Amino acid sequence: MKPVDVAPTAVDGRALGQRGALTRQRLIEAAEQVFAQLGYHDASIVKITEAAGVGQGTFYLYFSSKKQVFEEVVLDLNSRVRHAMTEAAEKGTTRSERELLGFGAFFRFTADHPALYRIIRQAEFVSPETLVAHYERLMRPYAAGLEQAMEAGEVAAGDPEVLAWSLMGIGELVGMRWILWNGDKEMPEAVFDELARIIVRAIGAKDIDP
Repeated sequence: MKPVDVAPTAVDGRALGQRGALTRQRLIEAAEQVFAQLGYHDASIVKITEAAGVGQGTFYLYFSSKKQVFEEVVLDLNSRVRHAMTEAAEKGTTRSERELLGFGAFFRFTADHPALYRIIRQAEFVSPETLVAHYERLMRPYAAGLEQAMEAGEVAAGDPEVLAWSLMGIGELVGMRWILWNGDKEMPEAVFDELARIIVRAIGAKDIDP
């Protein structure tokens, strides 16, 4: 079943008003910075609340533990990167264009949010189930879009889920090599052009010649 995003609540399950939602989001953003800079084990609720500019008591209105806020950071990053990729991809008129626009958006997001890589890798040890949820939330709509493209004849027939996982793996490692490790703010043009040729061949599309 495709995972869905749910509205944020207080730690006791109550729905949040606008002010509460903003405070909760501020804590998530502060936690993203702290976890990225210090790592999960050296991070603390004190450091997170200091970064957010709120008291420790406020933290416990929204989160029960450091682990819970870490999991929320993972899912928040996931939601934002999916939104960025979807928004960019929707501007394409063919499947190939949508693929390349989506990849471009992913690389821009990771350049602006290097915590995405650092925190996701920590999730493997801190909260493996959240790590799985992160990738599943990326893969499910991606595979669904590829399946539709296969049915429309835009993409070579095959297993859309295997194709989605494969393309995600390419994007993640290429971004790690040329953005995260280099500390660059954008993917080198020559690298992206070569990647575009690989992607178009991988999906079996012939509607553009990158």
